[in-house]
Amino acid sequence: MSEEFFIQGNEACARGAIKAGCRFFAGYPITPSTEIAEDLSRLLPKNGGSFIQMEDEISAIGAIIGASWSGLKAMTSTSGPGFSLMQENLGYAQITETPLVIVNVQRGGPSTGQPTMAAQGDLMQVRWGSHGDYEPIALSPSSVQEFFDFTIEAFNLSEKYRVPVVLLADEVIGHMREKIVIDDNIETIKRTAPTEKGEDFLPYKALENGVSKMPAFGDGYKLSITGLTHDERGYPATSNPQDHQKLVKRLCNKILENRDEIARVKLEQWEDADVILISYGSSVRSVIEATFKAREEGIKVGYMKIDTPWPMPEKEVLEVSKIANDLIVVEMNLGQMVHEVERIAKNNANTHLIGKIGGELPNPDEILSKIKELV
Repeated sequence: MSEEFFIQGNEACARGAIKAGCRFFAGYPITPSTEIAEDLSRLLPKNGGSFIQMEDEISAIGAIIGASWSGLKAMTSTSGPGFSLMQENLGYAQITETPLVIVNVQRGGPSTGQPTMAAQGDLMQVRWGSHGDYEPIALSPSSVQEFFDFTIEAFNLSEKYRVPVVLLADEVIGHMREKIVIDDNIETIKRTAPTEKGEDFLPYKALENGVSKMPAFGDGYKLSITGLTHDERGYPATSNPQDHQKLVKRLCNKILENRDEIARVKLEQWEDADVILISYGSSVRSVIEATFKAREEGIKVGYMKIDTPWPMPEKEVLEVSKIANDLIVVEMNLGQMVHEVERIAKNNANTHLIGKIGGELPNPDEILSKIKELV
């Protein structure tokens, strides 16, 4: 069975969280993500969950880290200024391998910026915002349906790989209303729990996929959870270079070595394309329209829709760079993803940027004009 709804993107995200099994939310109101918290404040108590409005975003991410270690699927939502405040604890979640979901409904920045306008300026903050070496996972929806679907996928990836996952939306998708379909049969994943006896269990000993089993507080296991470099027991090992290398490389490799399984892209009309448009999030909507218009005029154009900006789908970008002469990256910032595409494609294709700021989506006609310049 399935049901259809005509709802806002932020509402779809909240419903997706419930379907994914989220039972704890902590957050602080901030435009343009507040509707997620509002909806979950109503939905969670009805579904056996808990909602807490915190005093700020620092405490919000701290609360969901604790909830996750108590065995709950946990989430928070925010926008740029709040996401900045979360960075230290986001790094703590990385090194302690804490599954959680952060929804960032992006707005214009820096600082307070444009609270009610869309942007995609936080892409590199997801990658480099917290100090040290780590490999993040981020998903970027381009429709209300995807905001629902990707919320579930964010929880699944978080639980499977024991990592924080960022759902990188924006004001356009958050406040847009579209029809979505919600199926009854939705696959959800839960973290792997230990079955060993307490004295035999090593909480940071990895399985073949690089991921450790995760108990919850109260399960009877001795747990040491620290932001310090630690060994397989969880005990601090800050002065041992080998322990540090082993830990951090495992944290990175469990994402990089599973990149093909994690990365999600959609390619259309690319096999014969002279120009390929590359985009993510709400900017994809303009890219699809520009591709359609170009093809109508006989110009061979295709597009790549990147659903997982992190880890970057390098194999697919490299493949299209060997087909087209020119790659055009379309994004709502002054150039972030374009640097990654240029790094990957530099020996094969020319990389160009259409970067739009100010709160408006890129115009399909502007994209078409750039295509005509190149061909």
